[in-house]
Amino acid sequence: MEFPIFAFSHCRDVVAAVANAGGFGVLGALAYEPDRLEVELAWIDEHVHGRPYGVDFAMPAKYIGQGGGPDATPEHLLTLIPDEHRAFVDRVLDEAGIPPLPDDTEARVPKAAGLNVDEEGPGQLEVTLSHGAVRLVVNALGPPPRYIVDRCHDAGLLVGALVGSRQHAERQLALGVDVIVAQGTEAGGHCGEISTMVLVPQVVDAVGPDVPVLAAGGIADGRQMLAAMALGAQGVWTGSVWLLTAEAEVSPEVSANLLAATSRDFVRSRAMTGKPARQLRTRWTEAWERDDAPATLPMPLQGLLYGEAASRFGRVHAKDFAGSPGGQILGSVDRVRPVRDVVLEMVQGWIDAAERVQALLAQSG
Repeated sequence: MEFPIFAFSHCRDVVAAVANAGGFGVLGALAYEPDRLEVELAWIDEHVHGRPYGVDFAMPAKYIGQGGGPDATPEHLLTLIPDEHRAFVDRVLDEAGIPPLPDDTEARVPKAAGLNVDEEGPGQLEVTLSHGAVRLVVNALGPPPRYIVDRCHDAGLLVGALVGSRQHAERQLALGVDVIVAQGTEAGGHCGEISTMVLVPQVVDAVGPDVPVLAAGGIADGRQMLAAMALGAQGVWTGSVWLLTAEAEVSPEVSANLLAATSRDFVRSRAMTGKPARQLRTRWTEAWERDDAPATLPMPLQGLLYGEAASRFGRVHAKDFAGSPGGQILGSVDRVRPVRDVVLEMVQGWIDAAERVQALLAQSG
């Protein structure tokens, strides 16, 4: 790494481009079954020229189907979705004029957090450990299982985890996590309720000087990067900004909605996964705020229900439903740029901001 910029993305092209620009790309592996993950990591290996990168799993501490076995398969979990919820989703989509899927549509099981990494250790983890350029494994949903930490340490990899409070950070340290990502509520995806400005120094103080902390949430330029360093972080963890890059695999309707959005258009909702996650407000999130809406389901059932609905509205490119996890910082992004430009502009902005602070200190001294 040349720059302390960590970039989370579900897109392998973004991960490789960030690594080649001097940062540290982290692939979000939620959507990939082991065979597909092998393809993605092999592709990244070929394109990063030996530079390090990471893999991010979504392993919630508690979820329906935890522990594996036949009752934890996606096919079985789909049967646990109540008829009331399916009827509500059908009503919402019918009201919006979204046609049903054709009868001959190939049935595909939607992806959801917690379904691809089991407690026996095969699958995603084994694939990840087989790639030597992977240097960091991160869990985005609470403390990683102990076997994940032990297996990664045995293989010489660092383990990171996202936290939303001081108490979360302390629990992660007790498990042996090496890198703490302090993620404020401004961030996209699963997040807590404490802002980045408040959270980062709390976590830095809690873990002490020997544990690196990355600041996350509301970071997309050099000024925010410098602010994170001033709060005690040793680097920044970024995610939302990469959605609007030339390398990102984002549908045209989602990209258009993200570009048009203000920071207030990114809401914290359980509508997509069943856990609080910041995402672009759409007709889907608004539907779950209606008086006739049932309560959202626990993870991963809500994610499976969303996946079924997304198959239907995505097929017709329904713009009103075209959403994405995203943070409030996207209200500041007004154009699509190459990944390399984003990295280099962030670094230049960091330098410029540091020089302004130095000038202020010189004046006051």
